[in-house]
Amino acid sequence: MINIIKTRPMCKDELIEKYKGQASATLHEAMGRRGALDPKIKPLDRKMRVAGRALTVQCHTGDNIMLIKAISMARPGDVIVANMGNAVNSGPFGEVLCVECIAKKIGGMVFSGAVRDSSEIIEHGLPVFSSGICISGTAKATLGTLNHPISIGGIIVNPGDIIVGDADGVVCVPLDEAEETIRKAEARVEKEKDIMRRLRAGESSFDIYGYQKVFDALGCTEEK
Repeated sequence: MINIIKTRPMCKDELIEKYKGQASATLHEAMGRRGALDPKIKPLDRKMRVAGRALTVQCHTGDNIMLIKAISMARPGDVIVANMGNAVNSGPFGEVLCVECIAKKIGGMVFSGAVRDSSEIIEHGLPVFSSGICISGTAKATLGTLNHPISIGGIIVNPGDIIVGDADGVVCVPLDEAEETIRKAEARVEKEKDIMRRLRAGESSFDIYGYQKVFDALGCTEEK
């Protein structure tokens, strides 16, 4: 097996720009409520947002040598998505690597496990999404893979997929669904704008969405 694959599918920059304006929840809904990573994976700071092409990394538990290699290979705007193994009680990413990521103009990081130097990372402004914070160090001794499909947060992420993260969490959009998903997301945003306009004018969401039909189908009874 080849551990490190250097090539991956790459969508156009124009498509990534469209995704930068979309919320993770909207994209999740646009894909038929798919693609959401485990809700434990959240940004270190709620103001952090990211949208970019996935560079996938599989690390051995408690080892970050493949992550360091991934950072050295990453292109500007990439989102490094890393499965850090079975344990979450280690901090494989901290301020030193954060500074390198910023220098290389990496778009952001998504980890299945924890990170450390969280305050410093927030100050530097790199969007980092993780399942926790832990100060324990890591080894640099065991190979993993780069740009292979990985499983993270209950979702399969392929290299080149589009990753979007914000305060609500992280969603993965498969590259072969990216054009269709953005069209559906944009249409959903416009529809919701109209609905919110109607709500401000005094209508109710219960009536707009026709939820009475649901109650009728369930045989709900109401006091007269």
